[in-house]
Amino acid sequence: MRVNALILAGNRGGTDSIAALAGSSHKALAPINGVPMLLRLLRCLTGCPDIAQIYVCIDDVALLGDVPELAAALHGGILKIVVPAASPAASVAAALQQIGLDEPLLITTADHPLLTPQMVAHFLAQAPEDGDLTVAVARIDVIMAAYPESIRTGYRLAGQGYSGCNLFLARRPAAAKVAMFWQRMEKFRKKPWRLVLEVGPVALLRLVLGWLDLPAALNHLSRRTGARIRAVEMPFAEAAIDVDKPADYDLVTAILRRRENAA
Repeated sequence: MRVNALILAGNRGGTDSIAALAGSSHKALAPINGVPMLLRLLRCLTGCPDIAQIYVCIDDVALLGDVPELAAALHGGILKIVVPAASPAASVAAALQQIGLDEPLLITTADHPLLTPQMVAHFLAQAPEDGDLTVAVARIDVIMAAYPESIRTGYRLAGQGYSGCNLFLARRPAAAKVAMFWQRMEKFRKKPWRLVLEVGPVALLRLVLGWLDLPAALNHLSRRTGARIRAVEMPFAEAAIDVDKPADYDLVTAILRRRENAA
């Protein structure tokens, strides 16, 4: 399966703690173990034989000129630009419209520097063909067994904790309906009663009571969005570790040092 890839690297506004910590002009360009995060993602995706075209959604294309390898990829057509929208969900919706789905679109984020071609290959190989949108998840116990110091937020479904992996595969145009649903959820984040209505009060009650497992949750969201949403459980703890906070930066730095020093 040949797929295109999109890296979300938009700036959410204000001073980003990771950019400030790394002394970088932009979070996506913050170096970890000497390599900017966005460059790590580019190297990962160019190392995947299934990836055709790579896109990056970033605010200021001139920033790529600060990193010669990114600038060369841009000028060589390896990397193409998608203009970000007001939010991550809106950016995904706009990218789906701009890029199209003549080939499936793999979506990830620039703050995912632990992503490897092996993880991408596993996700693509396991993604169900009937899914309009497939999401990667990892079990919390898998993450904590490997990295007990990691602080992961997630969802508890029928007694099992899951964390998202910032990895998605949009296969059909119906995937855009999920982005639209996500946009509504973002818009109502300060109105809990509207969030309850969007998710559905019965489903929320089942979630609180521990009656909703992962397949049931995905089926419910599929009905709410009008798109078939599927999941791939990732066996890699690192697939769920992104860089949102200084503690994440320290953990990922330590992991990359061990990984790259061993190599």
